[in-house]
Amino acid sequence: MAKVKTRYKCRNCGYISASYLGRCPNCGAWNQFEEETQEVKKVSTKATASRLMTKIGNNDPVKLNEVKAEKEKRIVTPFEELNRVLGGGIVPGSLVLIGGDPGIGKSTLMLQITGALAKEHSVLYVSGEESASQIKMRADRLGVSNSGILLYPETNMQNIREQIDEIKPDFLVIDSIQTMNEPSLDSMVGSASQVREVTSELMKIAKNDQITTFVIGHVTKEGAIAGPKIMEHMVDTVLYFEGDGHHSYRILRSVKNRFGAANEIGMFEMKNEGLTEVNNPSAIFLDERLPNSTGSAVVVSLEGTRPLLADIQALVTPTAFGYAKRTTSGLDFNRVALLLAVLEKRGNLMLQNQDAFLTATGGIKLNEPAIDLAICMAVASSYKNKEISSTDCFVGEVGLTGEIRRVNQIEARVKEAAKVGFKRIFIPKHNLTTELKNNSEIEVIGVASLPQALKLVFN
Repeated sequence: MAKVKTRYKCRNCGYISASYLGRCPNCGAWNQFEEETQEVKKVSTKATASRLMTKIGNNDPVKLNEVKAEKEKRIVTPFEELNRVLGGGIVPGSLVLIGGDPGIGKSTLMLQITGALAKEHSVLYVSGEESASQIKMRADRLGVSNSGILLYPETNMQNIREQIDEIKPDFLVIDSIQTMNEPSLDSMVGSASQVREVTSELMKIAKNDQITTFVIGHVTKEGAIAGPKIMEHMVDTVLYFEGDGHHSYRILRSVKNRFGAANEIGMFEMKNEGLTEVNNPSAIFLDERLPNSTGSAVVVSLEGTRPLLADIQALVTPTAFGYAKRTTSGLDFNRVALLLAVLEKRGNLMLQNQDAFLTATGGIKLNEPAIDLAICMAVASSYKNKEISSTDCFVGEVGLTGEIRRVNQIEARVKEAAKVGFKRIFIPKHNLTTELKNNSEIEVIGVASLPQALKLVFN
């Protein structure tokens, strides 16, 4: 007879304890432990190895130079932005996890994608949150109600497996994984053990039956996908659907991709009839810039392999309190605080008694080091109350000693700035090549230090 074992697991980080704890010793979260019971069965090691050998085949080591590398076949969708994020299209048999804030448009995106795929492939859409009539209403609004999508409102994984074995679809959508229930476990729906077990089952379905599976996941208040972190390690691709509730633009960002480049982004705009693609996001972020305004600097950021122009704005005002206030939106707070200290020490700007408010407009989030120079220029422009030419843009990482450090993919950044219509671009001196110096479309200026950049821009 199998033994029944009881343990306690932290919902936040997955830490396992033999007894209940009020505070998790691993992540520090309070009241996150939940009870789990499981049957401990003695399994024969030989029997398990035998089954694996039968399933996988020859398990002998193989020399690397004897392995045949086969390029993955891809299914190209009508959404070019989605193809870009996935690395050129959907890889059959892959497991893709999509996370995002509530109401951001995850279900809308998946319904539009599967509506297009259902014209040539069989699609099973499993919903644990909405009824078939609710999905039908959204499909009517999106114009995909006539597609051959098979709707299956269900949360029991045993019933879902039976339907998959019977239908054998080409594509499977799980909306959402936190609502799925594995009946063999006693833990509550949405717990770490349930999410982990369901993800493992979906991985087997995707790989063994070559069924491309899309999984929608909820996110925590910190912005991470809810559930154990191992879930993101198990899947092939992790996509985050980002956006601001006050803006209509959405960004689909790849943070993990076994079949393409990570940190690739795709731009969409949410409209009444659904999501539409934005093919030129740089123009979107720059079309509302005010001429002759202070505290604004344009940066050429690199998101995956796509150069993207964004407007960084800063407002520097004397503080009314005993200490200066720092506020950021779309920018890393600690990075901005560091750059303000560098500006004060190396750029001779008295910022310790100044409140500083910085933002990346359009709801985009920028976190690469190459935006440092643009942040410094925006702060200096607001502090000096001097405007930056509307035809200037900036690229460069700023070090603690005030040096401007080299960045990657400088040729692509310069090309994007010239295409949008900028006349001058300031880049690290060590990135300046003869080819860039002779660029006829845009003037490329190399700067070695922050004081030199401030002098060239404002004097």
